[in-house]
Amino acid sequence: MTLPPGVGRALRVAGGDINEAYRVTLADGVDAFVKTRADAQAGEYAAEAAALGWLAAPGALRTPRVIDVDERYLALEWIERGTLGEAGAEELGRGLAATHDAGAEEFGARGSVATAGFGSLRLPNEPTADWASFYGERRLAPLARIGAERGVLSAAGASAVERVCARLADLVGSPEPPSRLHGDLWAGNVMADRDGRPWLIDPSSYGGDREIDLAMLRLFGAPSRRVFDAYHEHTPLAAGWQDRVELYQLLPLLVHALLFGGSYVARAERIARRYAG
Repeated sequence: MTLPPGVGRALRVAGGDINEAYRVTLADGVDAFVKTRADAQAGEYAAEAAALGWLAAPGALRTPRVIDVDERYLALEWIERGTLGEAGAEELGRGLAATHDAGAEEFGARGSVATAGFGSLRLPNEPTADWASFYGERRLAPLARIGAERGVLSAAGASAVERVCARLADLVGSPEPPSRLHGDLWAGNVMADRDGRPWLIDPSSYGGDREIDLAMLRLFGAPSRRVFDAYHEHTPLAAGWQDRVELYQLLPLLVHALLFGGSYVARAERIARRYAG
């Protein structure tokens, strides 16, 4: 492990699937959360630090303050965990809507976020002209290719994903400007502090369709239905969003199929066949 200089105490804590995580006391006596990994990609932690600042910039939701960033670690302010109640769920929904509304310059990302790639599979993040192109060319098509190469997806399953990509212009609904996405928004990446207020952690941010953040949150354990109700009250989703939920859940399901196999494979292939036409 590699920790910031001058650390006086380091306790191992839970902190994700691929990183080692520690609660450390820095040289100035301040406690911090540090994630570190020997094989971290170049620019990975800098990209996460940039994404945390980007999500916090609209002032609608909290993210941990970056204390120090290095090629080998990321140090963030320590947040004492609590429980997200109904008031916190409402704040999360409204804050997420406002964060999405803050927008992005384009579909995709530039700079360190693009260089580091998206998620643990390092999917391409370079911008495209429209959302359908980005979702197909930068997300679904690469996952289908990797799945076929690794023998995770069946030939029929990979073909179904490719056919979905060809139909995306008709499937994604009315065009909207790019939203400011968390990019990996499942319940584990929403934490509550001791006052029950929501914080966003571990982003894989880029500019994209806001429905994809909400679809993933529905898939992997939204803290409360109040999150979605509050979101809709702030910024209603476009007509037909219900029919697109599984279309956008296809992304995290394919990622999980590649990383963990099991039932994720069958579920991803079933959804791909649904939208393949």
